[in-house]
Amino acid sequence: MPLSRKKSPGKRLSRQTGEMIRQVEIPSDAVRIGMYVVRLDREWTEVPLLFREFAVENEDQLEVLRSHCFSVTVEMTESRLREMEKRNRHLLRKPLDEFPENASLAEELPVAHEHLSNAQSYINDLLRSVERDHQLRLDGFQEVVKNCVTSIMSNASAMFWLTKIRHEDAYTAEHCLRVGVLAITFGRFLDFPEKDLQTLGMCGMLHDVGKMKIPNDVLNKPGALSPEEWQLMRQHPELGHQLLQEQEELDPVVLDAALSHHERLDGTGYPNGVSGLNISLFARLISIVDAYDAMTSDRPYMKGRSTAEALKILYKCSGNQFDGRLVEVFIRMIGIYPSGSLVELDNGEIAVVVSSRPNQKLQPVVEVVRDRDGNSCEPRVIDLAESAANDNGSARKIRMALPDGIDGFDLESYIRKRGGLDSK
Repeated sequence: MPLSRKKSPGKRLSRQTGEMIRQVEIPSDAVRIGMYVVRLDREWTEVPLLFREFAVENEDQLEVLRSHCFSVTVEMTESRLREMEKRNRHLLRKPLDEFPENASLAEELPVAHEHLSNAQSYINDLLRSVERDHQLRLDGFQEVVKNCVTSIMSNASAMFWLTKIRHEDAYTAEHCLRVGVLAITFGRFLDFPEKDLQTLGMCGMLHDVGKMKIPNDVLNKPGALSPEEWQLMRQHPELGHQLLQEQEELDPVVLDAALSHHERLDGTGYPNGVSGLNISLFARLISIVDAYDAMTSDRPYMKGRSTAEALKILYKCSGNQFDGRLVEVFIRMIGIYPSGSLVELDNGEIAVVVSSRPNQKLQPVVEVVRDRDGNSCEPRVIDLAESAANDNGSARKIRMALPDGIDGFDLESYIRKRGGLDSK
């Protein structure tokens, strides 16, 4: 992933090594302590820093740069630049092995449902306002996102289960909400600090706000778009960015995610064709979550794919479209059979994945909900790992993953019943 190289004025040499010092433009989230900053992507007066050029000395300065700038220009020797380019795929923290849980799934589901319902109502109103009068009103938005972060930090599976509930006629609003929730969950798995989780949630929930300025007959067209319609659709990142620019309190990272979530590592994305590390970390992360949710959702022109199919496509496109390192971690987080997903067992029965252990992702705990003829049956829980370990002739295996929506089974009703939400 190439960085933007610019010769340093005067061809200055390093006193220590005698090497040529170059000026390199990098994303603000790639800046590290010890780097010498010489230029920002905005006026210095817009950033609360004491000096116009300075060596980064502490985490506070890193936070100021990350929260106020998309990219900065630093001075770097050729050897340091080569080292950074070699290691640029290892800038992330070590991801978690599994999500910590402060509450059980049963305890957190009602709480998560309340927060998610409030967030859904908020996003619906927000998008309707943009569609109606092109006004973006974000009063109370931070609190909505913060509640989602709190729930995910308590038990990430609860909100993940609830994002399985989808309605085709409300795709754009639900998609924005799900991308926000999945982005927070992804950031949690990457062990991001809580403040960054809130920023990720905002990035996800606002990334497609520009679609509200696309005509409905194009946005919800049940067939393939014409070249002219496709060109119109491709304007939504810039339209969203323009809307968000009017919100002075928003982190610049949120604006960039709206603008850059369709950029690709190889530079063939849109709207600006930027590549590699010139695409910010948060935008690279949102692009993966956005694509995953779109692929697994029913659309007017296409049925949703199974989780396994979507992950295979992400993996196939890693390195050119998506950040390979992030894709690998995302696949590990989701798992081939994530909680709440539907699977078909080798005897033809249909089951819902209840839970899985980190080292036994292919043998989760499932609850059978349909017999081999597709009829309702008395639910029964099977631990596939235990079944395989104690093979007495009745061990069960998963034959295939299924999309969330299948004929004859209402996943929403199942989740509501299992979580005791029907009485809420």
